[in-house]
Amino acid sequence: MQSQLPQPSVLALFAHPDDIEFVAAGTLLLLKDLGWQIHYCNIANGCGGSATTNRLETAAVRLKESQLAAKILEASFYPPICDDLDVFYNSENLAKVAAIVRLAKPSIVLTHAPVDYMEDHTETCRLAVTAAFSKGIPNFISDPPCSSFDGEVAVYHAQPHGNRTPMGELVYPQFAFNIDSVMNRKLAMLECHRSQQAWLQSTQKMNSYLQAMIELGQQASRLAGMDCNYAEGWRKHWHLGFSGPEFSPLETALKAHLK
Repeated sequence: MQSQLPQPSVLALFAHPDDIEFVAAGTLLLLKDLGWQIHYCNIANGCGGSATTNRLETAAVRLKESQLAAKILEASFYPPICDDLDVFYNSENLAKVAAIVRLAKPSIVLTHAPVDYMEDHTETCRLAVTAAFSKGIPNFISDPPCSSFDGEVAVYHAQPHGNRTPMGELVYPQFAFNIDSVMNRKLAMLECHRSQQAWLQSTQKMNSYLQAMIELGQQASRLAGMDCNYAEGWRKHWHLGFSGPEFSPLETALKAHLK
């Protein structure tokens, strides 16, 4: 009897509850529909995302919201490792993120842009990149200790929030995927984060966080020059230390949705 090939695996490593939904859920849904294993992690617990409930209450609410969103993806869910604004590139956090990478064994890691509007996003990106780099280094001890593993991995960076750098400069994706076919499910995932409507309206002037996500998807489509309503844009991290130069698993898997 011929043995089945293992399911390919993708790991989404982002900063806060709802970050995955804003910039990566469409891509994850497309991969899920192709049979990929999905792994979902917000590094921070979202405790800062409320002006009406305390840190512990807010973190508990946002954990439940994230778990509901991950359930739509049928994803393996990894709990956060730290509080909001406590996402630092240090040995403690790196060891914890490395354990998540080693447990997920991904060939694709999706994460934030290297430069984004807030430091939690930027630091999450740095942690994700180094954790992916360290996956095959047995002398780097993760927390909890997990075995290193061999194999190629490709790291992809989502569009920064607002499709702009912190200086307001537009960021053009290297490539983008048409997500029209999964937009309803992407919206359903973001809608799980109901606690964020009032918070984002008061702090970031988003009258509707759902409408903000729709507009970002429309703008990504225009920036990529695509003939679709909604897109998610990506830039691929340089291959050195991660894979061979031709290893492009995301573009290969989703070529039917590629620009």
